[in-house]
Amino acid sequence: MPGWKELLEETHAHGNGHGSPFDAVRRKYLRRYAQLTRRNVIAYYSGWLQKPELEQLGFAFELTDADKHAFLSVTHRMDRRKGLDLFLHTPGGDLAATESLVDYLRKTFGTDVRAIIPQIAMSAGTMLALSCKDVLMGRHSTIGPIDPHLGPDVTSHAVLEEFETARQQMKAEPDTIPLWQAILSKYRPTLVTEGMKAHQWARTLVHGWLVSGMFAGRPDADEAATKVVSFLAEHALALSHRRHISAERAKGIGISVTLLDEPGREKLQDAVLSVHHAYVQTLSFTGALKIVENQQGVAVVSAVRGPVAPQRVPPADPPANAAA
Repeated sequence: MPGWKELLEETHAHGNGHGSPFDAVRRKYLRRYAQLTRRNVIAYYSGWLQKPELEQLGFAFELTDADKHAFLSVTHRMDRRKGLDLFLHTPGGDLAATESLVDYLRKTFGTDVRAIIPQIAMSAGTMLALSCKDVLMGRHSTIGPIDPHLGPDVTSHAVLEEFETARQQMKAEPDTIPLWQAILSKYRPTLVTEGMKAHQWARTLVHGWLVSGMFAGRPDADEAATKVVSFLAEHALALSHRRHISAERAKGIGISVTLLDEPGREKLQDAVLSVHHAYVQTLSFTGALKIVENQQGVAVVSAVRGPVAPQRVPPADPPANAAA
C-alpha cells in the first residue's frame, strides 16, 4: 500500500479528472480496506489537528447529535450481517450524543463492531472505541481519559477532586479557608453537582458497554470493566484529561487491543495507514472539517464556507502531524 508521498502523487494524477481528486483517492482506499476485511467500514474523521487556525469552531470538530444523521445516511442499505469496522479520528465531544450514537450502532450491528484508531481518538472518541468488541491500534496510536468536560479546559473529575481537597483541607487546617473561599467562589452554581452527575454518567455508560461488548461472556467482566473505567475516568490514575495512552498501555489496563504492527498483519496495517493518510490529506488540503463516509462512497462532509477543494494539490511532503 502507498505511503503519504505516493498518495499525494496519486492525487496529483487524478487532478485532471472530474470531481475532487481527494474524494477519488480516499474512496479507493476505503473500498480496498473493505475488500480486504470483507466487513462494512465507516470512516469518522475530524480535522481539528489539520485546522488549528479554526480553533474557534471547536464544536464543528466535535462529536455532536448532528453526527447521528450522518451515520444514518452511511449505514443505509448496508449488509448488516458483515459487521462494522469504524475508523476513529476525533478529539471527542458531547456525552449525550455519544450515548445515542452507540445505542444506534448496537441496534444496527449488535456488538460486531471493531474500532480502528490509526492515530488518535480522545475523550468521547475513546468511549466510542470502548463500546466496540476490539480496538485496532498501531504503536503510534493513542486514546485518552473519559472524564467529561464541563467547559473549556474544565473536566468533571478535576472539579470533584479539587472540591474534595478543599473540603478536607479546610476541615483540617481552618487557616486555609480564606484561600479556598477565593477559589470556590469562582465556581458557577451547580458546577459540582453537574460534575458528579456527568462523571458517574460516563463511568456507567462505559462500564456497561464493556461488560456487554468487549468483555461479554468473561466471568471477570465486571472486574475487568471496573479496572478500565477507573483508570480512564480518575485523574489520580490518568493524571490529566489530555494524557495520550498508547496501545501498549491500553492493553496493560485490560482493553482488547489488536496491534497492527505485529507480524502477520502487514497487509492490514498498510490498508489502515493508506486510508488514514488519504483522510488526513483531505482534511489538510481542502475545506473539509469533518467526514463520515462508507466503503460505497456515501459520505456526509461538513466544510468551511467556500470551495472545498483547493486549486491545486499541494507538494507531496507530509505535515508534521501525519502518522508514520
